Amino acid sequence: MGIIFFSGFCVDYIGKTCFTWVGTRPLVHISEPAMIREVLVNYNTYQKPRGGNPLTKLLVRGLVDLEGEQWVKHRKIINPAFHMEKLKHMIPAFYVSCSEMIGKWDKLLTQESSCEVDVWPYLQTFSSDVISRTAFGSSFKEGRKIFELQREQARLVMKAINSVYIPGTRFLPTQDNKRMKEINQQVKGSIKSIINKRVVAMKAGDASHDDLLGILLDSNYKEIKQKGNSNFGLSIDDVIEECKLFYFAGQETTGNMLVWTMILLAQHSEWQTRAREEVLHIFGDKKPDIDGLTHLKVINIIFNEVLRLYSPVASFRRLIHDESKLGNFTLPAGTLIQINVLIVHHDKDMWGEDANEFNPQRFSEGVSKVTKGQAAYLPFGGGPRICIGQNFAILEAKMALAMILQRFSFELSPSYSHAPHAMPTLQPQFGAHLILHKH
Repeated sequence: MGIIFFSGFCVDYIGKTCFTWVGTRPLVHISEPAMIREVLVNYNTYQKPRGGNPLTKLLVRGLVDLEGEQWVKHRKIINPAFHMEKLKHMIPAFYVSCSEMIGKWDKLLTQESSCEVDVWPYLQTFSSDVISRTAFGSSFKEGRKIFELQREQARLVMKAINSVYIPGTRFLPTQDNKRMKEINQQVKGSIKSIINKRVVAMKAGDASHDDLLGILLDSNYKEIKQKGNSNFGLSIDDVIEECKLFYFAGQETTGNMLVWTMILLAQHSEWQTRAREEVLHIFGDKKPDIDGLTHLKVINIIFNEVLRLYSPVASFRRLIHDESKLGNFTLPAGTLIQINVLIVHHDKDMWGEDANEFNPQRFSEGVSKVTKGQAAYLPFGGGPRICIGQNFAILEAKMALAMILQRFSFELSPSYSHAPHAMPTLQPQFGAHLILHKH
């Protein structure tokens, strides 16, 4: 894969721990699980880097961008929204969004028993609809509009990130800069309007607590009431940034997981058959429910293997502010550390000679068994800052895959071109062209 070629070259020819330069700043590449664990656990020492292109703040702020006490406060308030008991109430939203996607595929197959479909844009729309429904509930249509704006914003920001950034150029009145500013104002205004209406409903005792926004506002209110000071809660601007993050992280993670799963199951028909047999055994042709979804063992190990081979994030970085010792190395202040997730996930010393092959069976006894408890499996990061929405993403993906397998079988189209591409998450650059068959 081109996206990890340089890091892979360093590992092959220099070693699992090596360094390069980013301008005048040293960048240490690490792929040893023991060192990775040390970095992830000691998150106050190894913090997320600041700087870079400031336009990224238009997409990613909120919980993932915070450190120290601010991060602790936000995490505590947001946590209740992702408890499994709360996620159970979101199953109907998953079902409705997936039914709409499947309905579109059914229409394509009205005249023929099979047809070629690029499933990637459909899966993106599905996962964005899920976020719109689960984040804002009854304000779903407003939420969908917000997502469409965020998707346009992501394209503009990535275009800027992939070009040479000259400090100050974001203030120039270019067409892209004006549009990014306009989108940011529209998104903030729309979310603020939804929040204000929800706050009024809460005060009147008439608010829903079954969607992410309702749970977040309720948790925030309880924290403020318990501490007796609004400084202990989130401001309206904080809530807006967390809602924007719901969109970006939620859509990217699940959409990516599903598209690579369908591609791999199209290549490995025996695993597609096993997964379908499990789904039909548990649900038949009935609507999947939460109890059945938690018993999908074959699909669970398939997802584990998909996330190993095609982790949403290829790598991530940390920065040390003071001289620190990492493993046998003493690193000066200002050193960047890069954890190369895909390299760790494809390491033959950890995963065996078939590390580059699709073999879900390796996870048959669980993740901790195959990794021997080491920090070698990082699709959602690790340590205290592990992705807060991982259960949401996996539950949503299970529902979608179960419903797809109930209705369709699929194989790769001759027009499919395999090109994993980091944008910024790992996506199929030229789409996912499959041949769908009615099952």
